[in-house]
Amino acid sequence: MSINGIESLGSFGAAGATGFTPLAPPQASPASGRTAGAGAASGSFGDLVLDGLDRLDGVQQSADKLAVQAATGELQNIHDYTIAATQAQVSTQVTVALRNKAVEAFSEIMRMQVG
Repeated sequence: MSINGIESLGSFGAAGATGFTPLAPPQASPASGRTAGAGAASGSFGDLVLDGLDRLDGVQQSADKLAVQAATGELQNIHDYTIAATQAQVSTQVTVALRNKAVEAFSEIMRMQVG
């Protein structure tokens, strides 16, 4: 199962004077040396999970940065923050739902009888 189609949601926001780009395109992670995105589909499940968490962290950091700019009056367009905050919220909800399903599946596997 792949959720790469969610990346297309990044097109509904516009990069404004703040440089905000929703769901930024995949970039190489210097710490791990792996590239996110289409190449990650051929990676292991663990790499896909780490990639998803890295993306979630990036979306949340972007929303946090815009929140600070809005609070200090440096943000020209408040809708940039609203969009980023909504993306962060939805991304977190999706991540939690996937985690819950994975834990539920693991629990179900552990309850199975062998033999």
